[in-house]
Amino acid sequence: MNKKTIFRLTFITLLIFILAALVACTSNKREAEMDMNVQKQLKQDTKEKSERTQKKPKTGGTLVGGMYTSPTGMFNPLFYEEANEGNILAFTHESLVSRNEHLEFVPRLAEKWEINEAHTELTLFLKKGVKWHDGEKFTANDVVFTYESISHPDYIQAGGILTSYAEPLLNYISFSNGETQKFEGVVAKDDYTVIFKFSKPTINPIHFASAPIIPKHIFEDIPVAEMPKAPESLEAGKVIGTGPFRLTEMVENEQYVLEGHKDYWQGTPYLNKIIWRVVPPSVIVDQLENGEIDFIANPDGIPLESINNVHELENITIIEQPSFSYQLLGFKHNYRTKEDIELGIFDPDNWKSNKKLSSTKVRQAIAFAINREAILEEVLYNHGAIINAPIAKPFWAYDENATKNYAFNPKKASTILDELGYLDNNDDGFREDPDGNEWVLNFNYPIGNELHEKSASLIKKMLGDIGINVNLQPQKVAAFMEDLSNDKKELDLYLLGWNLGSVDPDPTEMWGATATYNFSRWNNPKSDELLKKAVKAPEAYEQDYRKKVYKDWQELFSEDLPVLLLYAQNSVWAYNNRLQGVEPLPLTMYNNPHLWWVTDGK
Repeated sequence: MNKKTIFRLTFITLLIFILAALVACTSNKREAEMDMNVQKQLKQDTKEKSERTQKKPKTGGTLVGGMYTSPTGMFNPLFYEEANEGNILAFTHESLVSRNEHLEFVPRLAEKWEINEAHTELTLFLKKGVKWHDGEKFTANDVVFTYESISHPDYIQAGGILTSYAEPLLNYISFSNGETQKFEGVVAKDDYTVIFKFSKPTINPIHFASAPIIPKHIFEDIPVAEMPKAPESLEAGKVIGTGPFRLTEMVENEQYVLEGHKDYWQGTPYLNKIIWRVVPPSVIVDQLENGEIDFIANPDGIPLESINNVHELENITIIEQPSFSYQLLGFKHNYRTKEDIELGIFDPDNWKSNKKLSSTKVRQAIAFAINREAILEEVLYNHGAIINAPIAKPFWAYDENATKNYAFNPKKASTILDELGYLDNNDDGFREDPDGNEWVLNFNYPIGNELHEKSASLIKKMLGDIGINVNLQPQKVAAFMEDLSNDKKELDLYLLGWNLGSVDPDPTEMWGATATYNFSRWNNPKSDELLKKAVKAPEAYEQDYRKKVYKDWQELFSEDLPVLLLYAQNSVWAYNNRLQGVEPLPLTMYNNPHLWWVTDGK
């Protein structure tokens, strides 16, 4: 498949939006204190939850949520790209499986599943009695239709971003390229049994069955290329899912009304309605405190500068958890050629080295010069943690002992550069390269968020303090992503956020040498060898085996330093005491919202 086609600027725009700030923890001691504080808060939340569950739920009433940014209007889960659409779709659509508090897959629209010995087939047995919002029955045909749509030749061009769920399926390549008209990757054995067939042994097949499902009877007469523009994807009252709530009304950029699905398979929701209102961040906490809104959750959470104040409010419950995203300072190691860019090719043999940053020791010196502790305090008010490997802390594969810390040490940074011959030969305050040439690092970052700009300025100053000349190049998001993905030669450093959409720790899609999202163009054969080894069947069926391989890979990553990982930000959500029945999971506050209820029933 053409990698250039797969790449979607709008998808990465979402990832950049997730770059709400650049953070770091202080030292190992402070990091431990942060972890203890989060654990303490979670224990308190668990105690309060236990007390609340002893109360008898009331039926009826309306709940109001607040978010800073309005959805762009795409309510088809196969095409949505902005996080705020997720505030709607989390209530309206479902998948065959979901995750529990231990990040294990558990049944959702499927009641159980079986994997064959060769790990090439996954059979799921679907729940009976599930109905779409319009009363039609949910069946295996809906599952087949969904995956056939994701695999369709027109899907990517139409704006689809869920191809990773279908790529391992049998005959995906030939079907998605239009070489065959027959889709074989997912088949319906009967109305309530569906079989996923894979092109080769797959270590985690159930993950690929976790895409959201859309109704065949609604979309079967709409060409895939036209789905994103269809009223059934855009208009309140016409968006159909199996979730506990249905989108029935909306005033664009103002509010979105969800009404309870009376035939919901887990039971009619206690609430009559959930209303989402678009509220400026400057007043959203005040509205939470005075009861104009009842909760603040994904994707923005509580404004960072307000978190400590909200903790003091007696009528508000705060949920603070480590997030599944990380932020980084990227080093551009190599550039693709113009010809490869035009052809959409990612061939490391053709890449041109960026001599400014080709030395591992130079990258390490930059890492030692950056005070991530100060970034944490200045930008994120300590609501996050330093990480040193691109695997989220909650993952079983994360190993804090496998990585270097790169604690702030400007003296060490200066010594490294001095020994390499990067010296200030003309007394202008900035170092020249070992050949005596001007050494300027162009630093690109997306604008539109105060936290991005604060972080970039802090990093520029820190590097300037050891004599590195940094040229800030702020850009609008679209222009930034175009330059980054097309390997603009005048780009050396960059800021980027990455959201871990899967809770499988395999980092290949960003750190494999030929991966589209390997924006640094890091090319380390040992890294590719370890990444392939970590998913090699049948050894990789055992988690302990994979954990050992990923430990080795994290050590390599930390030593070679393709980027400097800055932080993983905490997710911070809040709701008032009127709302009951909330049982958050590691990834979301929206767990079983059909069990949410309000104390006054109004």
